[in-house]
Amino acid sequence: MLEIMQKNVGKVTLNYSPNFDLKKRHFKNIKYLIFHYTGMKSDKSAINKLTNANSKVSCHYYIDLKGNPIRLVPDLYVAWHAGKSFWKTDKSLNKNSIGIEISNSGHQYGYKNFNNKQIKSLLKISKYLIKKYKIKKNNILGHSDVAPTRKKDPGEKFPWKFLAKKNIGVWHKLKSNECKKNRNKKISEDDTVFFNKLKKFGYKIEGLDKKGQKKLIKNFQRRFRPELVNGKIDLECFEILNSLI
Repeated sequence: MLEIMQKNVGKVTLNYSPNFDLKKRHFKNIKYLIFHYTGMKSDKSAINKLTNANSKVSCHYYIDLKGNPIRLVPDLYVAWHAGKSFWKTDKSLNKNSIGIEISNSGHQYGYKNFNNKQIKSLLKISKYLIKKYKIKKNNILGHSDVAPTRKKDPGEKFPWKFLAKKNIGVWHKLKSNECKKNRNKKISEDDTVFFNKLKKFGYKIEGLDKKGQKKLIKNFQRRFRPELVNGKIDLECFEILNSLI
């Protein structure tokens, strides 16, 4: 299996993590691809955490700062990367997903752009996994999509628009000038209309207080309107969401 992957992706280093479910899953159970950033200061500290039994966290693939892919957990085992998570009618997405961690210091340690070597590596791995497990575009998500009240990664600097052009994930159909003219304009509908549309798209909206709702809006913006992440619903966000659903 690894030989086939390396033929498509290139050299993949093995550094197995003990943090996974022992029971093997069927390949048909894999329906999501979830992207993360490490949120740690270095590759060494991130790898140490992901392979430390006490940390209780892992992922299937890790992309270091030089763009080198590392396999930590084989695909058919459940890695512990998504935690308490939801998308549409699914919850606890670890059991249905493959998690890819990309080395980045994250919001806590001076969030940086993902470099070209990392994105090139991510493209190869993602295309391979999408084809192998027949993963749908709408099921390619960020950690902040499936756990919006807890997580911000992969964040507003993650190149979702670029990836969507390569058939990895989705992007809205609005032109940049359309977006800009609607930015900061109030919507005529009640906010509940926007949240119901978020639910239709896939986000979990139940049980959110005002603080949780703002976090959800910010994470929607991080993904689809990264130019302004303010947690406020405006006409630009509303039209972007309409385009997506």
